[in-house]
Amino acid sequence: MRQRAWGWNPAGRRRWAMAILLLGHLLWMALGRGASSRWQRLANLLASPPRAASAQWEAWKANRREKVSTLRQAQTDLLALRAQVTQLLTARAAEAPRVAEADEAIRLLGLKRLLPMEFRAARVIVNVRKAPFGGMIVDQGEDAGLRPDQGVIAPEGVVGRLWDVGATQSSLLPLDSYNASTGVMLARSRATGVLQGLGPGKAAIRYIGNQEVVQVGEPVFTSGLDRVFPRGLLVGYVSAVQPHDVELHVEVILAAPLDRISLVLILPAHPQMEIQPPAVPAQAPPGKQAGK
Repeated sequence: MRQRAWGWNPAGRRRWAMAILLLGHLLWMALGRGASSRWQRLANLLASPPRAASAQWEAWKANRREKVSTLRQAQTDLLALRAQVTQLLTARAAEAPRVAEADEAIRLLGLKRLLPMEFRAARVIVNVRKAPFGGMIVDQGEDAGLRPDQGVIAPEGVVGRLWDVGATQSSLLPLDSYNASTGVMLARSRATGVLQGLGPGKAAIRYIGNQEVVQVGEPVFTSGLDRVFPRGLLVGYVSAVQPHDVELHVEVILAAPLDRISLVLILPAHPQMEIQPPAVPAQAPPGKQAGK
């Protein structure tokens, strides 16, 4: 078989090598006669794409390092901020009872200035109102000159009365206890009755005749007839009215927040002062409306 002159065989490879050498020599003769800058320009031209790619690669790596550093710094700052927020929340939770007690003390001071009486401030140290026959215990007793049946009030309204007085502590019978009774009167008609406890936060007025007009949301004040509270202290607001035999069944939501109360004022025994209720009584605030 005859071999091709320019095929990929020993003779053909020699011819290709000679041709490449000849072309290279001619190219060197053509370019080598000029200034040497031609080779430099050619080298620069051939090296430009790799240099551009390398510069972009270095810029990308530098940008990535900067972003990673920024992200790590941001994560570190975020962890520090979270730790600070946790500390602040913990401190706030720890200080919340003191702040609430301070606010309550300020309101008690304002109430004490409004009522020119000799009060005895006390702290509620036990509150078991929701337990069967439960009540409250305050940190004042016979050592502070207290005795049973002294009235107890808060800035929001009447709390109850002292039930049993010990040497250094006293039990408090709140208005919503089943065995509690307090003389009260309606704000509009000034009709009087007896408030009896119905359980946590609620009570009912007895001995209000059917001929009386009682409105839901109407304020209820102490009447002073029980000689425990002076006339005119806020007790609560009417939440429901239903006719029952010869009298009205008037349910009342108490004004004082008995569940979360911590500071109270103890009235003197048999107070002679009379507080004049508002001439045009306001309706119950939204949180005290019946059914809300």
